[in-house]
Amino acid sequence: MTSAQHPPVLEVVEYTDPLCPWSWGAEPVLRLLRTTLAGRARWRRVFCVLFDEDDDPAPDPAAETAWYARYVEEVTAHTGAPRAECLSRVAASSWPTSLVAKAAEAQGETVADRVLRRLRETMFVRGEPADTPELALAAAQGVPGLDPERLAADATSAAVRERVCADRAEARRPVPEVLSVPGGSPHPGAAKETADGGRRYALPTVLLRTPDAYRAVPGRRAYDAYASAVAELCPGLPAAPVTLPAHRALEHHRSLTDPERALLTHGPWPPAGAVRVETGNGPLWLHPQEAVARPATPAGPPPLR
Repeated sequence: MTSAQHPPVLEVVEYTDPLCPWSWGAEPVLRLLRTTLAGRARWRRVFCVLFDEDDDPAPDPAAETAWYARYVEEVTAHTGAPRAECLSRVAASSWPTSLVAKAAEAQGETVADRVLRRLRETMFVRGEPADTPELALAAAQGVPGLDPERLAADATSAAVRERVCADRAEARRPVPEVLSVPGGSPHPGAAKETADGGRRYALPTVLLRTPDAYRAVPGRRAYDAYASAVAELCPGLPAAPVTLPAHRALEHHRSLTDPERALLTHGPWPPAGAVRVETGNGPLWLHPQEAVARPATPAGPPPLR
């Protein structure tokens, strides 16, 4: 029987935003879960639109940027994720990154993953959030297998905008289990209040679903929290984490943070040819082809090999 005749029973719904620092910090665990469940679950991303189009502009952009840079620094101190040495501004909108990330999904899972990763890194590695359509499309240039003309057309289409609108609305209908959650961590993940008096999922939140039941895993969690939810919903589904040899992991992901390489890989590090890029909170490791193809890294010392 083919996989089309027997589609995965488990759906994993990831509520996220390309420019959310907690979502960026959760990448190691969520990448590990995606690798472990590859071929056994359907993974769907829902873009929450953290920075919305109708948000009021800051009266003092410089002060807002300084405050937000401190906030990102605090978050990355907890997660170990890289941060830009200098943040140029707070993102004006999440719509451009969300539209481009959603449009990339039409070109396959691997392309979509790599485009989303590039979009995240505009904020947290380069310090130049891709908050315009031009910047978001530029961030995706050079992704292997990407058709840039199709991406540009799809990202401006009514169909893709409708899908992101649907994502935004879905993210504002949280399940009851996340309206109040126990504390005890820097980011336990209780649903956030919105300006109109509603609620939205805290980012990231993962909802694991089968036709008969679901489990919500909100906020910053260890891998075991996701594995336990998988075991409860699908007792026969293997959930032991799957890691890759270092060179294969870098070839597949193209870009790895230090927390990611510790969690996702095994074997000697760094692989031959890996390019090290310094950030304000530890290195980012690039596949050599990625280092050549990606947009320019932040101003400063050249990458170290």
